[in-house]
Amino acid sequence: MKRIIPALLLVLSLALTNSLLAQVRSVPATVTEAFKGKYPSASNVEWKDKLSGFVAEFDHNGGHYSARFTNKAVWQYTEQVISESSLPAAVKDGLAKSKWADWGKTETVTKIELPAEKEQYRLHVVKSDLQKKNLLFNSEGRLLKDNVTL
Repeated sequence: MKRIIPALLLVLSLALTNSLLAQVRSVPATVTEAFKGKYPSASNVEWKDKLSGFVAEFDHNGGHYSARFTNKAVWQYTEQVISESSLPAAVKDGLAKSKWADWGKTETVTKIELPAEKEQYRLHVVKSDLQKKNLLFNSEGRLLKDNVTL
């Protein structure tokens, strides 16, 4: 038991050091160039290191966005929180036909732009403090995934 505690402390300190060093890593020029190529008029850009890639939070065309790039500067997706009224009619219809239609409250709606000009919509729906789900719809209103969330 006396040997386990120092070993655990060593592992914990290495993990903390590793995560702190990961936050200090600078964004590679290839990633920033890929971002500038995709969003040349973006403003207020802030980068976050996610170890497996980088996320740029920025303003563009009057909205606030979050774009994810891999470490090799490949754009993966862009997210934007939108109003429920901005949902396409097909997605509203898909929600209305789903078993979660009676949950009542949609807290947040996120539009997700993907490669090949595909769009998805993530709806965070809440029935109670303990019953919450993230519903993922494609642009045609088909439910792709439902995940329990906290």
